[in-house]
Amino acid sequence: MRTQRFGLAVTGLAATAVLLGGCAVNEQGDTESELSGVLDGAGSSAQGAAQDAWIAGFQRANAGVTVNYDPAGSGAGREQFIVGAVGYAGSDTPLGLDEVEGPLERCTDESGAINLPVYLSPIALAFNIEGVDRLQLDAASVAGIFTGAIERWNDPALVRLNPDVTLPDARITPVHRSDDSGTTENFTDYLAEAAPEQWPNEPDDAFPYEGEAAQGNSGIAAVIRDGVNVVGYLDASRAEGLDVASLAVGDGFVAPDAESASAIVDVSPMEPGRAEDDLVIDIDRATTEAGVYPLVLVSYLIGCREYRDANEGELVRAYLEWVSSAEGQDAAAGDAGSAPISAALREDVQAAVAGIR
Repeated sequence: MRTQRFGLAVTGLAATAVLLGGCAVNEQGDTESELSGVLDGAGSSAQGAAQDAWIAGFQRANAGVTVNYDPAGSGAGREQFIVGAVGYAGSDTPLGLDEVEGPLERCTDESGAINLPVYLSPIALAFNIEGVDRLQLDAASVAGIFTGAIERWNDPALVRLNPDVTLPDARITPVHRSDDSGTTENFTDYLAEAAPEQWPNEPDDAFPYEGEAAQGNSGIAAVIRDGVNVVGYLDASRAEGLDVASLAVGDGFVAPDAESASAIVDVSPMEPGRAEDDLVIDIDRATTEAGVYPLVLVSYLIGCREYRDANEGELVRAYLEWVSSAEGQDAAAGDAGSAPISAALREDVQAAVAGIR
């Protein structure tokens, strides 16, 4: 399969995302509603462009509401939510069972928190290899590249996967995130599940090996864009204009796009042991289903079931209703390049959101 320069739904829309971000921050809508107040959130940088689109649309429909979102990173967002610094968090890693049932400053006693999967995006393996514009990889070869076991682009394992491509006799420079990242945790989760023999590490938001590193998805993209014979992982919405690899799944190779990313949710169960409204997806990274791209980031919005401040609960419920709506998901897909959640998952998310107080 020929590697494509990645676009998803973002081609030509970068400027629109910036404009919407500005609207979300600086402008209020002119449509009045019964809602009023300020809602603060923080977390996933991968969700940043989607949050801009969601906030812009929500504020246009609710002139009395201001929503602020700081894309400080998933770990920071979770920590700020737990200590009560923000009313909701965006995170590429859900709160654990002990955390959703633990003390949470903005939640009423024993109400707990819920994780809601509202942002879905492939994680792309973007590359810049001299003389090469298409690349096929499997989980074992990706693990070998990022552990250092595969050092050169003409390694026999890579040549075997790419029989129609002339790979250069050049050293591979793999690039990983320097900051703790939900994208890294999802990437290492894929390797741990799909290539356990080649990747002897547990999933973690900190990359376990030394080497070339960059801050955030934008930093990874910059290194790949400016580098030679480099490869790195990043949220696919940030990979516009870069060459990206296709991954081996079953008997074929699958490129990252909205359709192939959404398909993984339909073949994956919910994580066991969770409450019915705590919707954490146990992604089947080792699937062999045709047309399914297994290296995806499922990112969550985290909120209380019941807030100590009733008005804040009303704002969170209304905002999450918009985020999870078909219109809200389409807005994020158009401006952030994410994949809309399926109709079945949207129904489950909105049922959980309806219970927020």
